[in-house]
Amino acid sequence: MNIAIDGYEANVANRVGIGRYAYEILVHLYPLASRQNVTVFLPSTARSDMPAENTNWHYKIVGPARLWTFVGLPLALRRETFDVVFSPTHYIPRFITIPRVMSIMDVSYLEYPAMFRKKDLYQLTTWTAYSVHKAAKILTISEFSKNAIIKAYGVNPEKIAVTYPGLTMKTATKKSTYTNYILTVGTLQPRKNYVRLIEAFSKLDSSLTLVIVGKKGWLYEDILAAPEKFGVQQRVKFLEFVPDSDLSALYKDARCFVLPSLYEGFGLPVLEAMAYGCPVVVSNVSSLPEIAGKAGIYVDPTSIESIAKGLREGLSTKNTEAARRQVKKFSWEKAAQDTLKVLEEVGKK
Repeated sequence: MNIAIDGYEANVANRVGIGRYAYEILVHLYPLASRQNVTVFLPSTARSDMPAENTNWHYKIVGPARLWTFVGLPLALRRETFDVVFSPTHYIPRFITIPRVMSIMDVSYLEYPAMFRKKDLYQLTTWTAYSVHKAAKILTISEFSKNAIIKAYGVNPEKIAVTYPGLTMKTATKKSTYTNYILTVGTLQPRKNYVRLIEAFSKLDSSLTLVIVGKKGWLYEDILAAPEKFGVQQRVKFLEFVPDSDLSALYKDARCFVLPSLYEGFGLPVLEAMAYGCPVVVSNVSSLPEIAGKAGIYVDPTSIESIAKGLREGLSTKNTEAARRQVKKFSWEKAAQDTLKVLEEVGKK
């Protein structure tokens, strides 16, 4: 079987979110796809940590990168014969008749449109709608996201498969440079609910530090201004992208982890925190109860008082067995196996 994969997102530097998902799926598909001929299309040279080429795994560099799904990728695909095309993103290539499989992380752009820049919102709403209706199969990362996609787009449930992400972060070998701190990880954007988190943090013991790991996303100005607004500017530390070797130390040594998001399709940092036995304080909405299970300390993300109460409980929690048990339910190997099964089924049809 000839499989084409859109490797655009998997090949970016400093992968987070969908880039991290796309990369991990490719890495874990690599050893499984020995019976297939796989071609990964990229707009630039494959990064050094991408799977190595071999007799059945190839890279093709095509352009232009701009309007990738409209021009560069479709033109390249039309020059060869493929049984199925896999796009581990919200957007499938246009103007081709090859069966296409796509991935959707969540539909937060429909639930909270005001939290997105106009340009991004237009692209997400129009391009995703097209892709959903043209795709032969849709992969998503939680039952919550599956139900949201069905509701938003009227999709037949049989068209959607849930492939839970997994955990790849290695055991921490370093020690964090911070002490007595609460940790949160995620791109700086409104739905992460960081402004309310910072206000809730301001009500806790003044000896604590809040460490926020995440690149600047969009509409982040209020987040950066919040520590001064609530009088904790000396106790809130913004770190941008942190490599896994340093991030694992932050998880290991944190007093607790918090993710009070208004909306999450999955919430991989919750899984990473639980793997280190770190107590997790999470919202009681979207996919987070599905991911944290019995290990979670749940809060109302719209209530400052609820978030503050959850943080106090997290700081006093010592039992980590529930977290470690919950983590065992998720793996990238299983996600890749399920993904390959879908690609083979679609390709054979």
